[in-house]
Amino acid sequence: MPALGLSIVICCFTSLRRAQLTDAVASALSQRAPGDQVIVVVDHNDVLHADLRATLDDEVVLTTNGFQRGLSGARNTGIELARGDVVVFLDDDARLQPGALDAVRQAFVDETVVSIGGAVEACWQTGAAPNWFPAEFGWVIGCDYRGLPAHGAPIRNPIGAAMAVRHDALIRIDGFSTRLGRVGHLPAGCEETLMGVLLHQQYPGCRIIRDTDFRVTHEVSAERATGRYFARRCYQEGRSKAALTRMSGQRAALSSERSYTARVLTTGLWHSRRNPVRALALIGGFALTTTGFVVGLLQSVTSESPAAARQACA
Repeated sequence: MPALGLSIVICCFTSLRRAQLTDAVASALSQRAPGDQVIVVVDHNDVLHADLRATLDDEVVLTTNGFQRGLSGARNTGIELARGDVVVFLDDDARLQPGALDAVRQAFVDETVVSIGGAVEACWQTGAAPNWFPAEFGWVIGCDYRGLPAHGAPIRNPIGAAMAVRHDALIRIDGFSTRLGRVGHLPAGCEETLMGVLLHQQYPGCRIIRDTDFRVTHEVSAERATGRYFARRCYQEGRSKAALTRMSGQRAALSSERSYTARVLTTGLWHSRRNPVRALALIGGFALTTTGFVVGLLQSVTSESPAAARQACA
């Protein structure tokens, strides 16, 4: 394997996923090469930090989020501590599959590759996906979904549960925006999307690709297998997309979503034609995401209006 140093960053915020975090760290330690780092960042949870300090392997770099609370701030803390050529981000409830880090090293031999997204396989605590859950909405649970490009194909941005980025590129774009991303149990997102947009802008000759050999299994809790979580996540994704649109422009923010809506969702209805409940969930998910987007845009217009500005100054 090429002599590329990796820094594997795992961010956590809750003790409820303590067992999964242990598995994630173990999977990273088992695949590291000499010089690699495993960094665990605790997002503003003193109890969890104390627990990990007493139990984690001494070779793990343990720290607390030094920035604003949320996943973006925690990842930025990991970037600051990273000394590897490539930073690998792994969710605290995801496990690297055999050979995953070797695949990362191999992918970055190509100097035109600035970032990769892995294959994220759902591991449902309930044993299987609910019968109503549309395969096109795997992104709701942070996993692969129907319609993703094939291995080696270019993508706008990776899925956050398994992504790797050149360290110097992350420094150049100032890491992840704390205006986006999950905070605690609030299922927001789009920080990886903005990262991808900025990388494409800063490195126009480079590529972000999907690498399915960089594979993880992502545990999906029973709570995330509910219609309530599905609805909240879709709505918050829409609001996040509205914030992203304000930051990067509509063309960059929604480039993949246009194709997804026109091609993946429409064919998804055909695939669900014999499962009316699943077809209804697909339509409802799209409607909720669109509603969140519209609400987010309207709120931004209201907050930026002259009347709102005068009221804020009064």
